[in-house]
Amino acid sequence: MKILAIGPMYNEGERAVQTAKRFPPGLVDEIVIVDDASTDDSPRILRDHGITVIPQKNRSGPGTAIRTGIEYGLKKKADVFVVFATNGKDNPEEIPRLVDPIRENRADFVQGSRYLDGGGWQHMPFHRIWGIKVFTALFSLFMMRRITDGTSGFRAFRASLVQDPRINLWQDWLEGYPLETYFFAQAMRLGYRVLEVPVHKTYPSGKKNYTKMKPFLDWWNYFKPIPYLALGIRK
Repeated sequence: MKILAIGPMYNEGERAVQTAKRFPPGLVDEIVIVDDASTDDSPRILRDHGITVIPQKNRSGPGTAIRTGIEYGLKKKADVFVVFATNGKDNPEEIPRLVDPIRENRADFVQGSRYLDGGGWQHMPFHRIWGIKVFTALFSLFMMRRITDGTSGFRAFRASLVQDPRINLWQDWLEGYPLETYFFAQAMRLGYRVLEVPVHKTYPSGKKNYTKMKPFLDWWNYFKPIPYLALGIRK
């Protein structure tokens, strides 16, 4: 299987480099960083370290960056995609936990969960802990299936899923944050083998800028695919 790792990036600089360096040799076939119109020196720093960077002209959020990475990977004939955070929250050494169930033909879409036994988190803000629990509870309710971590973007999936016409990641309303939730939900709704595995999340210690999401608006955008799909408003 040809495995391509996609890392959306906006103003991460050296943190993105350090995250890419944590990939053990041979773990994936290629690491691709999609630059979401950073205003710092992130792209130059990464290129100076020999890392593939795909630039986007305008900032439009991680969903659009992920789509760009998928388009690149499809041209490269990737079999499996892995999505990871370039800010160091995800541990690349745990990628085999995501990829092995696909390689062993036990799953089509594998979601990392910090809440399963064997997973966990560090320095996660208290309000974030409860926000994720509420989001995940609503996700489980709408999907009629128990999910332990609905907001984790650390995942792997077969390329065949993004080629399924019923999973249209290129809809305009999915730009930004909705895409990740939409994809997770659609994989379940359409009967693909979806599995959660334990992973760890590490948030910046003592920093308030642990996320680039804007309160309320971005939270709603992240959540809205769930009721939209459940109520038939969107497909």
